[in-house]
Amino acid sequence: MAAAGSPRVLRLLALHGYRQDESSFRERTGSLRKNLRKRAELVVISAPLSVPEPEEEGRGGGDGQREDPRGWWFSNREKSSFNAMDETASCAGLEESLDAVAKAFSELGPFDGLLGFSQGAAFVAMLCSLKQQGDPRFQFDFAILVAGFKSRASEHVDFYKEPIAVPSLHVFGDTDRVIPRVMSQELAGSFVNPVLLTHSGGHYIPVGSAEKKVYFPFLDSFRKSGDV
Repeated sequence: MAAAGSPRVLRLLALHGYRQDESSFRERTGSLRKNLRKRAELVVISAPLSVPEPEEEGRGGGDGQREDPRGWWFSNREKSSFNAMDETASCAGLEESLDAVAKAFSELGPFDGLLGFSQGAAFVAMLCSLKQQGDPRFQFDFAILVAGFKSRASEHVDFYKEPIAVPSLHVFGDTDRVIPRVMSQELAGSFVNPVLLTHSGGHYIPVGSAEKKVYFPFLDSFRKSGDV
């Protein structure tokens, strides 16, 4: 509990990357959670879709081999697989994921913001679009999208029809070989006045001193003093 008059700690719902799960993502965000602990708490959930094994690891395909690989949607309906580069007419699983996040909001919320990584960040952008469209299930103030991208599925085009006015911070690496920075830049272009944070590394969530100089002010702009 925060002391009277001090800004409260924000609550962020965190969505992992493809072929990760709650446990592996908590592991990967250890440094981030430690550095943000006075400002934000991350509540991590697992995606509802189980990724079949074995699956060939490819460019844009996965974010890690784990015991319980999960995903937010499949770009290849027949193979129940996903690749960020896939241009497809029909996907599978998104409705189940929307229901899972809605359940998290209902049972674990409220949440001040969303944080997503890779496929999770792409999904966060869709949730921002739904919030803007007035979907009552998803009530939050801002989003942090790390290594995000726009879905290339034709059935997802409506998510990007209108500029998304939800306040957003977009983080991406210059040498990311899973989700090239141009894809993250394209997603950021779908938002109104996005905050951009680039780093020299690859496909991960950076938590250096340079990044904290962006994370902290962004989060602080949503922290209200006087909450107890």
